[in-house]
Amino acid sequence: MLIRNCAGGVVFNEDKVLLLKNEKDEWILPKGKIVNNQKAPDTALGRVEYEAGVNAKIVSPAGETAYEFFSITRNAPVCNKITWYIMESEDPIYNVNKDEGFKDGGFFKIEDAMDMITYSQDKSLVSLSFKRYEEFKEYVKNR
Repeated sequence: MLIRNCAGGVVFNEDKVLLLKNEKDEWILPKGKIVNNQKAPDTALGRVEYEAGVNAKIVSPAGETAYEFFSITRNAPVCNKITWYIMESEDPIYNVNKDEGFKDGGFFKIEDAMDMITYSQDKSLVSLSFKRYEEFKEYVKNR
């Protein structure tokens, strides 16, 4: 099995989270393969900007997920291991990269996003990350 190390972002703007709709009509979070010995945080920030046109900053680590699929182009099973980061965008502006196959996207209220997100592990990740993000904002406010 081919193992690919990836990184991505759970990006919040106030009480909204960034989602992208891919070519399979799945609502997902921005992420990508770590290449050329790049560090995971740099990959995550780069993918958020490349896929969604969002300038974000990392607030904290969010954890890791993994999933397996069969790659038709490689004719082999693949395991994507993703390191996630909680991110904040002060600006709700986004620009979905349609050249990369994304059909739609944007910042969505958490309640709506939870209904939209395709994969259950992404739903759990967004839910836990939002709680941590709110704690972070409260901490910063009370400093």
